[in-house]
Amino acid sequence: MAPARQSQPMMDCTQRRRFDDLQVGERRRSAPLVLDEQAIIAFAQAFDPQWFHVDPQAAQRSAFGGLIASGAHLIALWRRMDHDLNGDIDFYCGVALEDVRFRLPVRPGDSLTLESEIVACRPSASDPGRGLITQAYRMVNGAGDVVLDLRAVNLVYRGAGA
Repeated sequence: MAPARQSQPMMDCTQRRRFDDLQVGERRRSAPLVLDEQAIIAFAQAFDPQWFHVDPQAAQRSAFGGLIASGAHLIALWRRMDHDLNGDIDFYCGVALEDVRFRLPVRPGDSLTLESEIVACRPSASDPGRGLITQAYRMVNGAGDVVLDLRAVNLVYRGAGA
């Protein structure tokens, strides 16, 4: 079963925000996403089949004391949640993920929320049609504890909206 996600209206792709529409300090917060055991196991079987991600009984004997989501799974969830959160930005492409930190294990039933903040904006030195933005992200569980944080650097189109 896929993780539960609050349904959100489709974004109007004709109203994408460009570099000049963005400001340092802009913050957004996603709807919660609940991760279930089946989703953790299915992702891990396909992409990170370590025993503490795929075998709930054996995972009880791990250092984590139970089944946990793979870090790769959290990055995939971050990407999906970020698209829902910031998909109205007219991204050209991603440049880097920086300072990726897995702070706490994510377990079946955890409710995850993503927070983003634009922390830097600068025009591209090589192309006047693009700008660079850096966004800081925090993924938090239902208790408010940070489970993942990272920074993403992206190129964004400048000029009139698409």
